[in-house]
Amino acid sequence: MHSLLDKTRRVVIKLGTGLLTTEEGTINVERINDICHQVNLLRSRGLQVIVVSSGAVGLGMNKLCYRKRPNDLTSLQACAAVGQSILTDTWQTGLNPFEITVAQLLLTREDVRSRKRHVAVRDLFEKLMASGVVPVVNENDSVSVDELHHRFGDNDILSALVASLTKSEMLVILTTIEGLMDLNGSNRIVPVVKKITPEIESMAGGTDSAISVGGMKTKIEAAKIATRSGCGVFLGCGQNPEILARIFQGKAKGTFFIPHKIPLVSKKRWLAFFEHSEGSVRVDEGARHALLHKGGSLLPKGVTGHSGEFRTGAIISIEQPDGADFARGVSQFDSSDLAHVAGRDTDQIRVHFPGRKRFEVVHRDSLVMLA
Repeated sequence: MHSLLDKTRRVVIKLGTGLLTTEEGTINVERINDICHQVNLLRSRGLQVIVVSSGAVGLGMNKLCYRKRPNDLTSLQACAAVGQSILTDTWQTGLNPFEITVAQLLLTREDVRSRKRHVAVRDLFEKLMASGVVPVVNENDSVSVDELHHRFGDNDILSALVASLTKSEMLVILTTIEGLMDLNGSNRIVPVVKKITPEIESMAGGTDSAISVGGMKTKIEAAKIATRSGCGVFLGCGQNPEILARIFQGKAKGTFFIPHKIPLVSKKRWLAFFEHSEGSVRVDEGARHALLHKGGSLLPKGVTGHSGEFRTGAIISIEQPDGADFARGVSQFDSSDLAHVAGRDTDQIRVHFPGRKRFEVVHRDSLVMLA
């Protein structure tokens, strides 16, 4: 872990609603001020810092006199709209003593889903950080329609996507617990996770908070995304006023998820994490083996079926014989054409597509493994 910390130049810090608000739903100004002080210390050591801050809906709930998180979309949007301005103003006030400027970035899934917008958002982050600004990021809940119910997951997932998008070396997820608890045996904090296995996933639970969403399950999902992108993840308790300094001294109590040695390149990060698949194809065992172990393209011969309607250039999921997703890529065929090519070799396909020069269903350069 020390070698990664020594090489870290950019860190994403995610803070949950339970950490930033009181039981009554008001903002915990003292805690935000503590975090701001630590952000300044990190910047004084040469690190660039991005903050992913929850709390807007919870703050809006308090202002609008909701005791529990509302279920209807319009009420949630109203809470977010009221709470977001309070949240951003509190962060700027906390960083004012250090002469640090805050930039508010409110993102939706569509902002990172389209490749063109994805690149634009990435470039905006680069410009802000080059200017010495601290971006404070949240989901744009006040205008999102889909995302409140089919969203990033919550801000845990958003923080991992931001870490991937900005090629950050470290993601720090601060919450009200001290790390991943080994519920299957010792009931102790797991200090290091080398690989996220089914056993690690079984340690996750949800949340009972009236103002929060997500829980340990989304934190593990976030760790999967970040570590696949070459970003280390630290999960710890943000109630400790010195937590960030202790993390970068290698002395903090919590759980560290080790990043993959070979991170995904930018285009494949986008394919794997940012874009929704529009359909799927299922392959036989031979094709699955070739994709996983031989670095090959997906050929029509190995396709056994498909689902959904999609056009050439769409992102599709690739399923192994038992139906589980194991890869994703850009389809070179319309879904309507797959019935004519699935299971067939090149000579047979040329009869239906005499002018076609390439016959891969998904080329290896536009293919990414999900595991």
